[in-house]
Amino acid sequence: MKTQRSSYVLIAAFTLLTFFTVSCKKSSPKPDPGESTTVTGVQLTQDTKFGSILTDNKGRSLYFFGKDAATTSTCVEGCALVWPAFYVTNPSIGTGLAATDFGEITRTDGSKQTTYKGWPLYYYKDDAKAGDTNGDAIGGILFVGKADYSVMIANAQLVGHDGAQYNDQGVAGTGASNYLVDANGHTLYLFSKDTHNTNNFTKPDFSNDGVWPLYAAASVGSVPSTLDQTQFSVITVFSKMQLVYKGHPLYYFGQDNATRGNTKGVSFPTPGAAIWKILNSNTAVL
Repeated sequence: MKTQRSSYVLIAAFTLLTFFTVSCKKSSPKPDPGESTTVTGVQLTQDTKFGSILTDNKGRSLYFFGKDAATTSTCVEGCALVWPAFYVTNPSIGTGLAATDFGEITRTDGSKQTTYKGWPLYYYKDDAKAGDTNGDAIGGILFVGKADYSVMIANAQLVGHDGAQYNDQGVAGTGASNYLVDANGHTLYLFSKDTHNTNNFTKPDFSNDGVWPLYAAASVGSVPSTLDQTQFSVITVFSKMQLVYKGHPLYYFGQDNATRGNTKGVSFPTPGAAIWKILNSNTAVL
């Protein structure tokens, strides 16, 4: 009888232990299966090739498209399948980024897209995982997003202040041209009467700076990967610093009104005179 009673006690103890063990396991919180894939915003991520780049908060690379020179996304239909638009409502903003640089646009299909410094943000379909940057430099007009670009490459039809269409040589012509813009998409120009690394336009009192404001920059930041960063420098113009490309001091045109997509300076002051021209990788060294 004693042996049988002992067996019952052991079985009961084992059953009780099993119950508590299972109960403890069931009470442990399970990880949210969507937690690791939730995209909440944008951050800066260090990349071995490009340095600090824009990614979503999970490390997926984000891109700028040069054809988005104005205030809309030009990547639609088939393009949008290759370059899916990035959008998060009220995105979280990572360290080193300013919330004021972010905005949103409404695309032609009615959907929303997040912008950075006016540039609509995209993913690239062939970036399989966080850290991939396979989309950079495709077509010479798609670039990994960066917060410290000094210039970007835009690609669009140039339209002068006279409303006529021009090519990148400053003469009448149709078709999209590559041209340099600043980080916010504002068109940059050269003055044909400048000499190497010398601004021959701006007056000592800056009284004409409102007509053709110089591009003030204390240093050379990042540039798109298809450009040679060593061809950029900074010169001193009286009390200001001015960014230079291939020996050409860089300017804005006042009548562009700091508006993305405006290229009115290509026909000023006389259409076809090419006194003020846009710049791109084909611009000759001054």
